This record gives sequence, C-alpha cells and structure tokens, in this order.
Amino acid sequence: MSQTLPPKVFVTGASGQLGRLVVAELLRRVPAARIVAGVRKAESQAAHDLSALGVTVRIADYARPETLAEAFEGVDRLLLISSSEVGQRVPQHRNVIAAASRAGIGLIAYTSLLRADTSPLGVAGEHRATEAILAESGVPAVILRNGWYTENYTAFLPAALAHGVMLGSAGAGRIASAARADYAEAAAAVLTAEAAGARVYELAGDEAYTLDAFAAAAAQASGRPIRYQDLPAPEYRAALLAAGLPDGLASLLADSDTGAAQGALFDDGHALRALIGRPTTPLASVITTALA
Repeated sequence: MSQTLPPKVFVTGASGQLGRLVVAELLRRVPAARIVAGVRKAESQAAHDLSALGVTVRIADYARPETLAEAFEGVDRLLLISSSEVGQRVPQHRNVIAAASRAGIGLIAYTSLLRADTSPLGVAGEHRATEAILAESGVPAVILRNGWYTENYTAFLPAALAHGVMLGSAGAGRIASAARADYAEAAAAVLTAEAAGARVYELAGDEAYTLDAFAAAAAQASGRPIRYQDLPAPEYRAALLAAGLPDGLASLLADSDTGAAQGALFDDGHALRALIGRPTTPLASVITTALA
C-alpha cells in the first residue's frame, strides 16, 4: 500500500525569530525532507544551523524576484512571514505572491496583523495591501492575523530593571499578546493540516493585561521594583529615541501603544488557543523565561 506524503512546505524568512520557531514546530509534525527554509544568504550562520536540522535551505530574497522562482520549485504550501522592512513590505510581498502563483503553490499562509482590516495601527496599511494582493492572486490563502508578541514587551525588561520604571503610552489599554512560539505553532498547524483552505484567523493570547499589570508581573517575577509610567505618545517616542532606538522603530512602538490604548491589541475570541489545541503561554511564563 502506498503512503501519501505530507505536503512540501516552504517557510520564508526562516532565519528570523519567528521563522526558526516555525521550522522547529514543523519538524515535530512532518519529515525534514518535506520542509524548505528560505534565507537571504546561504553563507549565514542561520542557514548553516537550518541545514544541520536536515531541512532543505534555499535562497529566497523578497527583494530579489529572480531568487524566488527556483526557490519555490516543487513546493505545495508556503508561509509568507511578513517582511521586517516596514515601508518596503508591499512590493516585497507582491514579489513572493507572484512567484508562488507562477510556481503553482496550492496554499499561501500569511502572517498579518490582528484585525488588519480595521486596525488603527500605522503598520496595518501594508498588511491590508498584502491581503488584497493575495485575494487578487487567486491562490488559496490563510490569513494569520497575529496579535502582539509578548516578547515585544519583555525586550524592554533589562532597561526596566535598570531604572525601576517601564515607559509606554498605552494607557489602560488591554493587550492580549501571546508568545512568539504560540504563533509559530499556529502557522505550523495550518501548513500541515489535512484539509487546508482559505480562511482568516484573528489570533491573540488567552489573557489580556495593561502595561501597568505587565510591570507589576515583571516586578513580582524579578523581585525588584518596576513601575509603569504612562507618557503621551510624542514623549514616549522621544524617550525611545534618547535610548538609541532608530526613528522608524521608535515611531512604530509609540504608534502601537497609541493603538493599544484604543483596544487595537485586544481580542477575546480565543482562536489561537483553538488552533494550537492548548492554552496560550501565560504572561508570567514568558516574563520568567526572559528574565532567565
């Protein structure tokens, strides 16, 4: 009796933080021979690390369409992880989607933004545009509208511990974030599902918190005093610039907090929990891991 092989899955941006986690999760579900990892540079350490896992590594640069046709050869399903180059995402994503369509890929999963169609966040525009390109392509697409990563906030813990204060401009907005690994597991679940078809998932964590509550949780976990100081968005952006963050990132973070104050990072639909078949990683657990 012949055995049907699982679909051959391609992960773009596989050397990034989310991409590496998706590959690791896929390896728990399908043979390494059915996984292709896309990277920008074959000689990078990340590419060597991926090769050591037994997966196929191919060059796939969003900004170089000529690399994509060969990269997507023989691929059944593709995960398009949104580009990290804010402002360049739309043309880069268009390159990937066009190449995937020409290659005959049967399903594209895309990491979008929570409620991208209505979100007030500035970064939502590029996600809306990408979703429209996907719809126009005719390729069946699963839209993974990811909420905030809890790690977006734990990244500031060293500064918060050093100064005893966590800055932000989210007010009393509730944030239903989840661990990056939770979103990676959701992507792997979609890519390996027996019956995969077009769908939109609004994905967020099970528990919601304010940044004041986040600071309190961090203080409890670390045993050191940390308080949350809410600032007007322009002052928060200025503080981030003074801390050495690039202008684009400082503006994005300040805008995101402003959106959070309006409820843009809150969702209680529990679609992420349903998709991964378990509760999302608790906030306290992500904070403890970050502190370690």
